[in-house]
Amino acid sequence: MASTHDWITNPLGVVDGMFATSQSNPNFDWEAKAAEFFKDHLKEKDSHSLIPSLNDVPLHYLKPNSLVKFRCFIQDMFDPEFFMKVYETVDPSANAKVLRCGKYLDVTECGVDFQSRNTVTAERQTFYCVPIPGENTWVKDISLSSPDYVMKQDPHSEGIFFTSSFLYTHIVGSPACLFSFTPSHSYATSSQARVVPSTSYVPTRQKRSYEDDDDMDDMDTQPQKQREPQSGPQSPTEQHSNSDSKRQETEAPSGQAASSSHLDLNFPLPGESGPSCLVKVYEDWDGFKLNEMLEVFGILSVSPALSALADEKDGSSSSADPTELMETVEEQRVHSPPASLVPRLHMLYARTLPHNNPLLPPASPEENSDCSSSTLTETAAVRTELLTYFTHILLGDALAAEYLILHLVSDVYTRRDVLPLGKFSLNLSGCPAAASYTQRLYQILQQLVPSSFYLGMSLQNMNQMRLVPKKDYVANRLVSGMLQLARNTSLFLDETQLEQGQLDTSGVQNVTALGNLILWQKVDYDFNYHQMEFPCNINVLVASEGRSLLPSDCQVRLQPQVSPPHMEEYLSSIHMHPQASSRLNRFRMYLSATRRLDYTISDEMTKAVEEDFVDMRKDDPENVSAEDLHRLLVVARLLSVSQGRTSLSREGWLRAKHIDMLRRSRMEQHQRVNGNEP
Repeated sequence: MASTHDWITNPLGVVDGMFATSQSNPNFDWEAKAAEFFKDHLKEKDSHSLIPSLNDVPLHYLKPNSLVKFRCFIQDMFDPEFFMKVYETVDPSANAKVLRCGKYLDVTECGVDFQSRNTVTAERQTFYCVPIPGENTWVKDISLSSPDYVMKQDPHSEGIFFTSSFLYTHIVGSPACLFSFTPSHSYATSSQARVVPSTSYVPTRQKRSYEDDDDMDDMDTQPQKQREPQSGPQSPTEQHSNSDSKRQETEAPSGQAASSSHLDLNFPLPGESGPSCLVKVYEDWDGFKLNEMLEVFGILSVSPALSALADEKDGSSSSADPTELMETVEEQRVHSPPASLVPRLHMLYARTLPHNNPLLPPASPEENSDCSSSTLTETAAVRTELLTYFTHILLGDALAAEYLILHLVSDVYTRRDVLPLGKFSLNLSGCPAAASYTQRLYQILQQLVPSSFYLGMSLQNMNQMRLVPKKDYVANRLVSGMLQLARNTSLFLDETQLEQGQLDTSGVQNVTALGNLILWQKVDYDFNYHQMEFPCNINVLVASEGRSLLPSDCQVRLQPQVSPPHMEEYLSSIHMHPQASSRLNRFRMYLSATRRLDYTISDEMTKAVEEDFVDMRKDDPENVSAEDLHRLLVVARLLSVSQGRTSLSREGWLRAKHIDMLRRSRMEQHQRVNGNEP
């Protein structure tokens, strides 16, 4: 491997070299220099493409202690832990002591002198990270199709795989040979793991009394099993693909004894696959928030000693002194899972992702303004093409297609007190009763947005599914719920699945949670004795036959212009298949780029809108309210950005009023014909 990539294949060697320099030069800040070194290298052009991804490459193909990246979602934040940043080892043969660096490590070398006065402890934070919930297949396929992740076999060494930029070790043999660590750090094999101490320990804290939580026994601590009812349309091909993907990502090679059968990976959505990871954060962890999307660059740790130590804890917990137990068995299982299933990733650098569309750079609006400008040069043509496509999908209804585009480019851009500005939830009523229509509509949208989730609002789903995350104090973790989603996730609520029946307490709570999400863009997480608000930014589309029982920012009554005798065949003829990738990619880039445009209203236009609204109130004081003005301003904003414009024009305002008038006229006409249903 080229020496220029040593910082990727052997990042611990870089850290050790700087630590060694600090021993002879006390003024040398090795921690700051190490952090600066990796940040500088990661800023270099195309450096990110040289680093393998946990999302794309199965864990057992990645070299332990190498630099990897992980596109992920912060599902939970654990308690801080202490670790030995600097420790001293004793060499019995030479009777000498050596200072060693313990940062970015989970397991120390043998012969640690625990009585040494040179030991330095420090604190680090642990995030439990999972793949971005609801991330669609096309996002993963585009990432995986990168030439940097095309595996080839080395003709000179069986079982060794490499790419154009990185070496993956896959050593065939006994479990003890599966872990090839850097020469400067001699880690124990599986048989030796019991005598190797960990570099970290959790601070002592008083646990809650079980008597204080009478309802804990009723809590399901395995939400994945609870969420087994099918909540979304999935073809047999997709099911097979998901199972294969999960088997690739989470199964260890033959010979490893770890099993995931007892381990709940706590994914927010059912049917999810991919690696979960314990990310160790060493600095500025207060700058990260729960439910954020991150791209983490860090040192991969899959030491078998971690699994062995966890097994040792489980085996000795029954005979240990109760006063010495600082963690419950459930907490030990959650916080110390087998590293072969939940690897550790020691963060060197991370960036918050404003979006997860791989066709656009994952940068801030300022940094990717040039890219957005080039993407938006053909905005008018792409928008016209997308409008035509949606019109066919919505059975010839051009007005509904227009509102669907506005919905898909909406985004909560700021908050005023408790009011989220920019949201535009859409109720598409009048959907055909055919069971396949709403599901096919979702599958079409699934091909266009980076992340989405289909929730069939059947009575069973509403009563049984856990939508709101809940704190489990026994395992000391946040049990995920289906509304724990990343920003700009498209949530498709299929109300056509409703049937007669009674909602139980859980069902009422779930419907209430959906209503709060739509109105306030927040989810109240359940902490047993209190609730905690977590703001979100989720695009909610409700498909229904009549008016939805849920609130919405805008209701559009579908008015089909065609009545195909065979709905399934009609939709299949329109549905773009993945082979039409160039056209799909234009739509994908358009929707993500327009959503991120900055938008302003000039003082002149503000005055014109105010005067126009006053005239509207004079003409129809009973039917024009402040809510109508707010909706018109949102529609005008979305119309402008969907056309690639960053400010409101007179034409844009008139267009917003026109389509809103058409929508309201349609609703009034339907209400006159069907007076009992708007």
